[in-house]
Amino acid sequence: MDKSLIVSPSPHVHGRQTTARLMSDVVVALLPVLAVSTWVFGPGVLWVTGTAVGCCVVFEYLIQRFLLRGPLTVNNWSAVVTGMLLAFNLPASIPLWMVAVGALVAIGVGKMTFGGLGKNPFNPALVGRVFMLLSFPVAMTTFPEVADAATGATPLSAMKGALASGMTVPEAMRMFDYRALLVGFKSGSFGEVPALVLLLGFAWLLVRRVITWHIPVYVLGTMALFTGILWGVDPERYMSPLFHLLTGGALLGAIFMATDYVTSPMTGRGMLLYGMGIGIITVLIRLWGQYPEGMSFAILIMNAFVPLIDKYVKPRRFGAVGKAKA
Repeated sequence: MDKSLIVSPSPHVHGRQTTARLMSDVVVALLPVLAVSTWVFGPGVLWVTGTAVGCCVVFEYLIQRFLLRGPLTVNNWSAVVTGMLLAFNLPASIPLWMVAVGALVAIGVGKMTFGGLGKNPFNPALVGRVFMLLSFPVAMTTFPEVADAATGATPLSAMKGALASGMTVPEAMRMFDYRALLVGFKSGSFGEVPALVLLLGFAWLLVRRVITWHIPVYVLGTMALFTGILWGVDPERYMSPLFHLLTGGALLGAIFMATDYVTSPMTGRGMLLYGMGIGIITVLIRLWGQYPEGMSFAILIMNAFVPLIDKYVKPRRFGAVGKAKA
């Protein structure tokens, strides 16, 4: 048979990038974050990360081998990335058995239930993280104190508590040093700590063409615009945009989790709506919600809207000028 007559489904253009290469680039971008977090919080960071990564890889292998009985994909590094991102959303002092439970939910529920990589509608690491936050609220909100930090609470929690007690924002801001927030000397989930290193990871992913700038810029830009308006209207009550961008999971979420290929839109306009939605929901939860941080919930909520965004926000077809005349 003449193979030139065989018609196959798209894509018909192939590149050198593979899933393993993309995932390994993400791991490389996260390694400096891991190093700085270990320096700040100690060896507990390595134990939590190793447990999360190891459990994610083992659970994915077992589910594929004995339940799905399909081809094994643990060698594509996606389970390693899921484990690292899950760990980076956890306190360095959390019990390791809880980390294992979170990894099981992330892989078993967030990923493999839907058929594995490429089919999951929600970011698996965030599924595990939110499950742990709802199931183990005390452990998930107990953060070790670090050198030069004003309090063991996260900056967002400390600020929210200070404002609830009647302090103004300028008074509460005396507890914080922007230099410490930028370098990483603050309490919180250890992957949220080093803002500068997260930005270096962003640059690496851009250079390697793993992600584009669109979603991170839209998320962070929306947060900055929203909080900037509030700050300009009432600086005694609302924190500055810089404070919001340097605290919590803003950078980690915008750069490493909102950009997940599977759970983010495919078009430029879709990315704009998606990023703006994440930014707005994050700020709404931070300022008026029960939780001091809202990035994880915002990404998962917008993950649910991605199919609708991809359906209704489409690029113009090649060669199409306008609507066809009757």
